[in-house]
Amino acid sequence: MAIHAILRGVSFVSTDSTVPRKSGAGRLFGWGIVLLILIAVVYTYGTLSYKYSEGERAGLLQKFSSKGWVCKTYEGELALYVVAGIQPEIWHFSVRDPAVAAQMAKAVGQRVQLHYSEHPGVPTSCFGESAYFVDRINSIGELPAMPGTATSSPTALPAVPPAAATAPATAQQ
Repeated sequence: MAIHAILRGVSFVSTDSTVPRKSGAGRLFGWGIVLLILIAVVYTYGTLSYKYSEGERAGLLQKFSSKGWVCKTYEGELALYVVAGIQPEIWHFSVRDPAVAAQMAKAVGQRVQLHYSEHPGVPTSCFGESAYFVDRINSIGELPAMPGTATSSPTALPAVPPAAATAPATAQQ
């Protein structure tokens, strides 16, 4: 009850006319900054949610890593072989989903089929260094051996009996 009596006489609104108010230019500048931030947020959201194109690419997943100083992103390279013996085209892509990134890390060195969507104009590399974002991976398997190259799993040589290996080789006529 004593607190209510004390607070009755206290005014929480300043009636002092000497308090400086913001000028019209200061308010306009503040609202301009807020408007610019709002435009940047809406633009970024739009570029990340709108798909310019989407499709599938297949090739050899030759590199996959997590990059960045501040914004860690998952980046990869897919080697697209058109014809055996011709240098492949390297396709760079980004992955935003950690579950897909874990699948990618396991599939390095294998033939894969990737589903991607293209989001051009993303204003920062915090979302990915590439405009292509992969959201699904299907493993096709190991690359088949090309003619004239060694296979990835060499065939075993026939076993040599121990007695034949230690016996001196003599010329028989």
